Amino acid sequence: MTMLMPPRAVVRGSAGNWALQSTLERRGLGPVAGVDEAGRGPCAGPLVIAACVLRPGDASRFEGLNDSKLMTASARDRMYDLVLKRALAHSVVIVSPADIDWLGIHVMNIEGMRRAVAQMATHPGYVLTDGFKVPGMPAPNVAVLKGDQAAACVAAASVLAKVTRDRIMADLHTRHPQYGFNVHKGYCTPEHTAALMEHGPCAEHRWSYVNVAAAAVKHGLAAPHRVARGTTAQAVVQNDATPADAGELATSEGAEQMTRAEA
Repeated sequence: MTMLMPPRAVVRGSAGNWALQSTLERRGLGPVAGVDEAGRGPCAGPLVIAACVLRPGDASRFEGLNDSKLMTASARDRMYDLVLKRALAHSVVIVSPADIDWLGIHVMNIEGMRRAVAQMATHPGYVLTDGFKVPGMPAPNVAVLKGDQAAACVAAASVLAKVTRDRIMADLHTRHPQYGFNVHKGYCTPEHTAALMEHGPCAEHRWSYVNVAAAAVKHGLAAPHRVARGTTAQAVVQNDATPADAGELATSEGAEQMTRAEA
């Protein structure tokens, strides 16, 4: 017996970062949502996750849409406004440092992605995530390598997440100017590390991270919220550190998942 197979979908490279979602839409799998996060690496501030569905055929309106980290701040702000105006649907989830300290960064990232998709007014037919698979997503989904560069809807989500988080960090700077949150956005730059050790951590820091724990010990401070597992400060988190060096996650399961995701 001959098995009939559906025709192969052709991804048209000429469509740029709209090619993948356009292909899925032609196969009847739309609307296609992109999901991305901002703030997984810092030791202060929230984790922000966004989901976004762009309108089919809108590519010409989004010239310059790319991974938010590759765009200038002014370009991101303009694109943020355009996404809010033109997107078919979007949502943003903010995860507090307290939740990160209690359940772990990777656990909360995965849960935030599920929530972001579930909260959209338009239920997607397919979801594209940046980099790693998300179990339990409320729609069929696939992980896309460098999705924030390869898929426009993921890039749009990355813009929503980063601009939202950057504005939160700018607001935190007005309350805690001693740390310079408006400059480094909570990432572990030498300037942030020096300020952290000089002043000790505030409630917006992630107290389950070893460098924050080290500063807390130095100043005799206790965490202002629940931390699932105590840490002994023996290392300082630096940008681009591996998960093993980047602070202890709140659960061993979360640490193992994070290591696999970053591999």
